[in-house]
Amino acid sequence: MEFKHVTVLRREMISAILTDKNGVYADCTLGGAGHLSLLSEKVENGALLIGIDQDLDALKAAELRMKDCTCNLNFVHSNFSNIKNILSEKNLNQINGFIFDLGVSSYQLDEANRGFSYMHEGRLDMRMNQNSELTAHDVVNKYSEEKIAFIIKEYGEERWAKRIAEFIVDYRKNKIIETTGELVSIIKAAIPLGARKNGPHPAKRTFQAIRIEVNNELGIIESTINDCVDCLVSGGRIGIITFHSLEDRIVKRTFKNLAKQCICPPEFPLCVCNHQRKIKLLGNGIRPTDEEIAENPRARSAILRVAEKI
Repeated sequence: MEFKHVTVLRREMISAILTDKNGVYADCTLGGAGHLSLLSEKVENGALLIGIDQDLDALKAAELRMKDCTCNLNFVHSNFSNIKNILSEKNLNQINGFIFDLGVSSYQLDEANRGFSYMHEGRLDMRMNQNSELTAHDVVNKYSEEKIAFIIKEYGEERWAKRIAEFIVDYRKNKIIETTGELVSIIKAAIPLGARKNGPHPAKRTFQAIRIEVNNELGIIESTINDCVDCLVSGGRIGIITFHSLEDRIVKRTFKNLAKQCICPPEFPLCVCNHQRKIKLLGNGIRPTDEEIAENPRARSAILRVAEKI
């Protein structure tokens, strides 16, 4: 299957991130190189662009898309949580900008065999890095009922989490849950008909929750942001696109903490922490235009937040 992904907030991201046309930039969620390819058109030949992705299919597609790029390119198969090691291996201490487009790509959703989608029949997988050990199959077939309920409630914000977990565990007593279709049927059976009439697909929140668990998506955001800020030059920028409230809350909180001048407890009459803020926030978040949403409905929930190293 051809790697297809419509990049969200493409021009807005590059406009916000590009500060030095001869600088060094890292796209930490490369995908099909939607952002990086546009950036390559804006920089000089001396610039260095680094594309990082844990999905080998994405890296192959990006290399093909950018085969005619005239600036310096470097592709890395890794998770963005390893950013300090990745840059260190390239003898880079500080760079000019970081790009993050969090979540799942259109290709991953549409490729049935990757097991991300509740709309396509496929084996339960959901690994962004195909070399990772933990799969969605493991989560639904091996996790305890309590742990499954917690994940669906915490990561999917699903009101029927406990009931869905009960139905999953009851089903697997007789048969291993092998496919996305089986899991969708279980979820539909667990959620009362009246609750399924309105709103998103009944399996959307549960699939999101399992995907986040499989890829530890939320657990690495805060530490990675801190690492990236450490690796920015003064005046360098980091841009992060999120697609759901859980991600966005973590990004907002982390940016806010890094932008604080004082971290003393509020009851202290005077500042004694000697803390220095590391970044300044640029705006309150950029959202897609109505035109972009009309062309790509998946962009509806996207928001871009940008911060600059002080």
